[in-house]
Amino acid sequence: MPNRFISVQNRLEILNTTLIKSAIEQVHHPLIAPCHVQLWIKREDQLHPIISGNKWRKLKYNIQHAIELGHDHLISMGGPWSNHLHALAFTGNELGLKTTGIIRGEQPVTESVTLREMRDWGMQLEFVSRAVYRTFRNYRDYNSYPADHYQGYWIPEGGANGYAIKGIAEMVHEITLPFDTIVLACGTGTTLAGVISALPPASAALGIAALKGEEFLTDDVNQLLLQTDQTSTIADWTINYDYHFGGFARTDPRLLDFIGNFEHSTGIPLEPVYTGKMMLGLFDLIMRGYFPPGHRIIAVHSGGLQGKRGFSC
Repeated sequence: MPNRFISVQNRLEILNTTLIKSAIEQVHHPLIAPCHVQLWIKREDQLHPIISGNKWRKLKYNIQHAIELGHDHLISMGGPWSNHLHALAFTGNELGLKTTGIIRGEQPVTESVTLREMRDWGMQLEFVSRAVYRTFRNYRDYNSYPADHYQGYWIPEGGANGYAIKGIAEMVHEITLPFDTIVLACGTGTTLAGVISALPPASAALGIAALKGEEFLTDDVNQLLLQTDQTSTIADWTINYDYHFGGFARTDPRLLDFIGNFEHSTGIPLEPVYTGKMMLGLFDLIMRGYFPPGHRIIAVHSGGLQGKRGFSC
């Protein structure tokens, strides 16, 4: 590691030590009580006020790798409410690293609070058309075209690579309770791949897709697993595509009511882009008898609560 990056490495280690190990809370809810399953939530949203949940888990080793290579500029991509870019901008500011965010769509007349905070943390924002944005999804390696073009270290959308999987696996290793199924929301499939890579024997993983038309996710997860020692034939896993509510960040009154009622009953906040859809889908599956009585379920609260600011729930 170049000497000038030793202080950056030290700041990264200090930041990592400030994170709170997320608790696992058992959930007792009248809707699922008659089904006699056991449900816990791993509160990854409690890790940090800003870089909570899978966002930090996926960034941690990407940033470590960038520092080891001597890069002081991190580049990635996302939408105007991106949890991933929001976390990257904050972390870059904390570590003294330059950051650039490739934003999907035209620059809005009034920027979202997420975009404003990213700017405040020093992130350079570049707005591109949806067609151009899609081309950036083809670049997965840290040293691929965007890295050369912007002179830095490229982190793909959502941090979808082997370094992210390594970070997610650590989250699974923290779970000491025996469980039958771990359930989580799916966007790029990276968190699911990381969970699968660390599943204990005889346990299964269920991903609930947050986007419409994401049937390609199964192939994407398999491709991500190739970057680990795990293969899809070893672990028991599946993706459910029935709870996207019309597409990414789409909602309806049923979803918003569920989120409000769930928080009122449990004290656990959700947001409508990922965790709300995941939890509603999980409750629906439980009530339909998808899981047998006595089944032990752990739901992963993947954070991202900053995205809730764009909704009324």
